Amino acid sequence: MLLQGSSSLNPESINSYYSENNETVRGIAKLFKKIENEKDSPVKITIDDASNINTEGYHLKIDNEKISITAKDNAGAMYGLITLSQLIQDAVDQNVNLPMVDIEDFPLLAYRAIHLDVKHHMETLDYYYELMDRLAAYKINGIIAEVEDKIKYVRQPKVASEDALTIEEWEKLSKYAKERNIEISPLVQGIGHASFVLKHDEYRELRDDPESDWAFNPLDPKTYEVQFDLYLDALEALPDGKYLHIGGDEVHTSGRQSEKSALELQLIWLDKVCKFAEEQGRIPIFWDDMPLKHANVYRPMFDRNISPEKVDSIWETNEHELVKFIDKFPKNCVYMRWNYQTPETYGNLKAMEWFSSHGFQVMGATAGQTRWSLMPQNEGNISNIRSFALSSIEKNLDGLLLTLWDDDSPHFELYIRGIIAFSEYTWSGDQRTKEEFKEAYRQRTFGSEFSGNEYAFIDRLEGPVAHWKNALLIEGKQRNQLRKLEDPLSEASIELPSKNAKGEWAKKHEKRLENARKQLAELDTVEQRIALLKKESNRNPYTLEMYEQVTKLVQFSYEGLLKLETYDLATGDTENAALEDIKKMNTDFDELREKLETVYAKARVLNKPANYILDQDHHTHNANQSLNFDWQFYPEMLLLEKIQTIE
Repeated sequence: MLLQGSSSLNPESINSYYSENNETVRGIAKLFKKIENEKDSPVKITIDDASNINTEGYHLKIDNEKISITAKDNAGAMYGLITLSQLIQDAVDQNVNLPMVDIEDFPLLAYRAIHLDVKHHMETLDYYYELMDRLAAYKINGIIAEVEDKIKYVRQPKVASEDALTIEEWEKLSKYAKERNIEISPLVQGIGHASFVLKHDEYRELRDDPESDWAFNPLDPKTYEVQFDLYLDALEALPDGKYLHIGGDEVHTSGRQSEKSALELQLIWLDKVCKFAEEQGRIPIFWDDMPLKHANVYRPMFDRNISPEKVDSIWETNEHELVKFIDKFPKNCVYMRWNYQTPETYGNLKAMEWFSSHGFQVMGATAGQTRWSLMPQNEGNISNIRSFALSSIEKNLDGLLLTLWDDDSPHFELYIRGIIAFSEYTWSGDQRTKEEFKEAYRQRTFGSEFSGNEYAFIDRLEGPVAHWKNALLIEGKQRNQLRKLEDPLSEASIELPSKNAKGEWAKKHEKRLENARKQLAELDTVEQRIALLKKESNRNPYTLEMYEQVTKLVQFSYEGLLKLETYDLATGDTENAALEDIKKMNTDFDELREKLETVYAKARVLNKPANYILDQDHHTHNANQSLNFDWQFYPEMLLLEKIQTIE
């Protein structure tokens, strides 16, 4: 981008365009409310498929009095308009004319997809439509929708949740996304992760293990009757994508004494479902972890300390376990190598190269959310997203997927910074450092005057949230494990101070209390920054509301610990006041929860249907532990229940 000074163009006067490709451009321009095609408009848009501009790329030039956008295709024209809209927004905010620029821009990865995981909850339909507009602005062009039971299946209606979207509702959303250059493809879990099907008594006979709802029996023909019915409905619901993601990760099948190995069983299943996908005109995508595990070459991908020589030695010893079945690996399948923490390791690159060197299609998968509670951690995983994007570009791969797992179900709004980071590095490559990216994120999200590091409240919030997860539990107990306990109130919830042992509770929990004070000081700074932004910034108010509610929930838990300390140390007249303050926590919590749920519910459906069947929860997903929103507050509710017993 060449900066050439300021133009004479007032940004607020740019409300039309001119294009000889009017019918094509009209739909694109309408997205930005610039719907008038006027010959004297300063904005000229040209789509020329003979242009030497890259696919999805554009050339945007702003001179003193005119603006031109040239692209090879509709997507490029749209992205050019997106960039122009951002420049207009910045100029309006700063009360200046548009800058004179000459920008040639195009993506370095062709397929830039995010994961939409709806297995534990749905967002509102309005939010999904608004999300498509935002994803288009971020230049995301694909979605892998892990639909599970959130389609009103026609061929297997028992599988559908009562709150599922109809096939027609999904199809309408798919068309809306397609108009914005976003193709939505379904992910329907197959051989494993099948609890959404196998939890129902009607499908119990299809279980690989009769006592577990986790995996299908790959040797039962009825398995494929059910799965193919689900696939067909999902493809009708999402007709505009080119992929069918069939899952296939984290599966160990027994074959019910078939004498076939777990790898053979998975390849039998993989062959059948890949052939079916091909018959439907879709490219199947398969998580690649299980074949690598069965061949004992999996662990080096996640070990930064193991040497390349050691990795090569492990492969040399075990590669034959893959090679002897290589003819059974479908050639029409994309083998998706997921690695969320260590994508740069030699072991990870080695695994990807093994597939590609044997003629298989390979694509990577990074993550903006894994098992983090309440909000993404590790700076939204930006460093690992960047690393996998850059290696995918270097290896000339077709694309990359950003997984956004709903296992512990933070609000989707809190994934957005990670999504934008993914967009940045898959489109532009290594143009900005992590800190430069975060500064640009703050500028774009809240305004140019709020780009400085003093407004980096998201990073500052991560520490308090990470410590909050188990702050109210006995040491060693985990928030997501509470449902597995016979009596979580006594087994996991922190004990209360005793009137007969004054000061002992505070002494025992000295480090916990010290940490609570430290985190509250950090939260106070976060709260001040959010309040200032809510007052001064006119961008993305809902994002700020969401982070504000996260802050208040975390504050409540830490403040509760300090109130217990005050009670433990209180004597005489102050003891009754301290006790009253503790008892008031129930009322305070009810008010906090009501406000939080009101804000969350602007975009999220909080409660599951009354007749919803929770599955066996093999991976202890927080969001799978109650029909209502109780799972979000379980440790807090346990503590409040205990407090009511104090006399």
